[in-house]
Amino acid sequence: MSASSFHIRSVQEMEEFGIRVGRKLGAGDVVVLRGELGAGKTTFARGVGTALGIQGVTSPTFVISKIYAGLIPLVHVDAYRLLGSDFALFDDLDLESRIPHSITLIEWGDGFAERLLQKPIEISIAFGEDVNERIISVEGLAL
Repeated sequence: MSASSFHIRSVQEMEEFGIRVGRKLGAGDVVVLRGELGAGKTTFARGVGTALGIQGVTSPTFVISKIYAGLIPLVHVDAYRLLGSDFALFDDLDLESRIPHSITLIEWGDGFAERLLQKPIEISIAFGEDVNERIISVEGLAL
């Protein structure tokens, strides 16, 4: 499946894009979210949560992983604090047992997500020319 590209021009559009993607995801899906700090990964995750009937999705940076109950459970991981460490800390999250029943979003997940699933869905968010503009590339999911 080839990558699709999308232009987002506001925080609201980013959340709406997350809702759109969230409606396409199902239990067992693992999504790697790429993007620099402040690119909108958590805003996107909040939209996915909204699609699943979940309110209040926040960044799990300091707790590494949050689990939300929804139409399908959402496991939201921020692996930023794990970068440069061995995989033991990531493996301790025991995500493998949750994957079949949940949607798993992993911010900063390169190298980590592949431990869970050979080919996760990949969503890359890049800054555009305008302060609120983002260019999103989606690979592994038809939208």
